[in-house]
Amino acid sequence: MTYRLVRALILSLIIGLFSTASQAMAAEKVTLYKNPQCGCCEIYAQYLRDNGFDVTVVPTNELSALNEKYGIPAELEGCHLSLINGRVIGGHVPVDIVKRFLSEKPENTVISIPGMPAGGPGMMPGVKSGPYTVYAISNGQSVVYASE
Repeated sequence: MTYRLVRALILSLIIGLFSTASQAMAAEKVTLYKNPQCGCCEIYAQYLRDNGFDVTVVPTNELSALNEKYGIPAELEGCHLSLINGRVIGGHVPVDIVKRFLSEKPENTVISIPGMPAGGPGMMPGVKSGPYTVYAISNGQSVVYASE
């Protein structure tokens, strides 16, 4: 092989590796809708950022309407709503469950943790109110997706 050919092969290999690495490092984009006065939602947004997500926070007074639009019944609403790649995450769902949900790509596109569970990400660190449950929701029906 000629020097130019070897150089071209090495250069294309290096460019390919950098391209693959930068694609792997691209953060998932999250739009997080929250009540304008809620501080715990800002903490949760930072928690997602700290775990590799690119989060845009959108204050709104229409959370109930958004939950209804995305299929989360009132009794399963969290205090904020996150949209990630066509998936819907309600409330303070731990990041390991969020990542599992995004990677598994189940048929349902909605999970939610109701309310504001103590000890959940962004909620009173170190104080846990007991196990909490994340629900998968589809067509108005819910099933347990995960428990922590």
